Amino acid sequence: MRREGVYSSSLATWRRQYAAGELSDATVTKRGPKADPARAELKQLALVTHERDRLLVQLRNAQLVIDVQKKVAALLDQLTPPTRFASP
Repeated sequence: MRREGVYSSSLATWRRQYAAGELSDATVTKRGPKADPARAELKQLALVTHERDRLLVQLRNAQLVIDVQKKVAALLDQLTPPTRFASP
């Protein structure tokens, strides 16, 4: 290890720092491609857009059901004769 420039004093210092908690993983950089914040925003935008489109379809279906229910209620009102309540 001396050939690489690592001496026993360096190892002892690193061990002491590690035991004391002075060496943390914060100094270690992660490997691989870095996260692109713009890409994350685009991905989030795509998810939100997809959710909005799904909810719009669901809203259209609900409005269609409500319209059909209104028409059925109107037809049923036309079929049944009006009842007169006798006054006591």
